Amino acid sequence: MPAQLDHTIVHSRDRFASARFLTELIGATEPRAFGPFAAVPLANGVTVDYADSLVAGDRIIMQHLALLVSEDEFDEIFGRIVERGLPHWAEPAHHGPGQINHRDQGRGVYVDDPDGHAIEFLTRTHVLDG
Repeated sequence: MPAQLDHTIVHSRDRFASARFLTELIGATEPRAFGPFAAVPLANGVTVDYADSLVAGDRIIMQHLALLVSEDEFDEIFGRIVERGLPHWAEPAHHGPGQINHRDQGRGVYVDDPDGHAIEFLTRTHVLDG
């Protein structure tokens, strides 16, 4: 049986502020405290666990989260991004400002969370060659 991702830990300056940023965009319930984490459960059983911590001195090293969502969920999430006036991009590294992408016959958008982590919302899994 292939391994399945159970959870991932994301470093933050304020675990609940960062977790709420994600839950508000995806329309999920309030994050819950789980030990030293603010946990955000996702639909497939994986949790994103935010931890208060600084790495590399006083800054947080950027991480990337890619969340696969339905077309309807993408519309809702993108609507929240636009409504809040959040900067967003079609591509990583802030390329294509104010745009979305249409890779793999789907749609995708990137937004930064309060700690500078890149959150990608996409409607189609990227096709790997080979």
